[in-house]
Amino acid sequence: MGYNPAALTMLSVTEARSRILSHFQATAEETIPLIECARRVLSGDISAAHDLPLFDNSSMDGFAIRAIDSRSAAASRLTLSVVADIAAGSAPTVTLTTGQAARIMTGAQLPKGADAVIPVEDTDFNDRSANTIAPQTVSFTRIVKAGENVRRRGMDLRSGEVVLQKGRRLKPQDLGLLAMLGVGHVQIHKKPRVALLSSGDELLDVDSPLTAGKIHDSNSYALAALIQNTGADVLRLGVAKDSRKSVEGLLQKAVDNHVDLIVSSAGVSVGAFDFVKEVIESNGKLDFWRVNMRPGKPLAFGEYRGTPFFGLPGNPVSALVGFEVFVRPALERLSGQSDGISPTVKVRCAEEIESDGRESYLRAKIRIEDGIASATLTGHQGSGNLLSLVQADALLIIPAGVKCVPVGQEVDAILL
Repeated sequence: MGYNPAALTMLSVTEARSRILSHFQATAEETIPLIECARRVLSGDISAAHDLPLFDNSSMDGFAIRAIDSRSAAASRLTLSVVADIAAGSAPTVTLTTGQAARIMTGAQLPKGADAVIPVEDTDFNDRSANTIAPQTVSFTRIVKAGENVRRRGMDLRSGEVVLQKGRRLKPQDLGLLAMLGVGHVQIHKKPRVALLSSGDELLDVDSPLTAGKIHDSNSYALAALIQNTGADVLRLGVAKDSRKSVEGLLQKAVDNHVDLIVSSAGVSVGAFDFVKEVIESNGKLDFWRVNMRPGKPLAFGEYRGTPFFGLPGNPVSALVGFEVFVRPALERLSGQSDGISPTVKVRCAEEIESDGRESYLRAKIRIEDGIASATLTGHQGSGNLLSLVQADALLIIPAGVKCVPVGQEVDAILL
């Protein structure tokens, strides 16, 4: 996978991404406490160990009854004897028979014989104060249907049913469901570890005062946040100076820390990549690609001492778009997801958009009117205009070969 300027043919985005993803597989598995599993990726399916709900229970504060007893309530007021008071968390021992009811709290298990719950507000018992003693009788004047206000055992899921599938990135509600099922530890993929560096003598840390010819290093801050948003851990290596020794020192630090991926920004244009290229090729291999996309045409991909390496462009927007299109899918694959390509939505162009024929990722603001999403570009699309990306809700994808998109035409968009 050597550098060959004569072979710099334009790759499609799809082809470049496919080549990249072929080099990645999921990280090893580990088992961790449920409380630590937010945004982690399952390494196997999880099945329910029991039904949910686990027993028939009331969805209201009210009175558990036999629905058949309420038929006479349509003609006259029905009065039932209250024979039990059932709190949530208790196991009822009573069995209701004709003419009987039991006061019951939300979530409490229905007693045997009961098949419905009438809400307390539909009865003559209106006192809901704490520590209120249940009445001896309860009256109401309407028919109650069997199953009314009852959550049946297994109505949500059955024991043995697969509830969460391998490759799922766990959401807060997933953790809640696992807790309901009594799953205290979960088998997931280890977090990918990513080493991040910037390159160039012109770069200063954010706290350093600007001097002639210098700029602040912005890419490392934005890229670090993007890496963390994928659920990966980031090792910030700082800025590599334009010398072999500096580049080699930072890359070796990445290897010593056993990272899963190295990401570099800046210095990937032809003629400005010499030291990084030289160090990587002397200890690994490197491809330098021209991808048929805008922004971010130059892309370097290879490996340093066995660790995959991405070289992103130095212009801020190019670096961040390159991350979204190429690095994010690789990190999702490392995390255990088979397809980490960002989902797209359809939006209408609110203005005519010109392109240069490359697959373009254009910054846009989305507006929704009458249920229709329309998009307007956020200023000029120069690859150094980071403000336009800050103002954007989405990246519009203009397909390769298209040079003009008329007003009203739909295009795909990645929501930011």
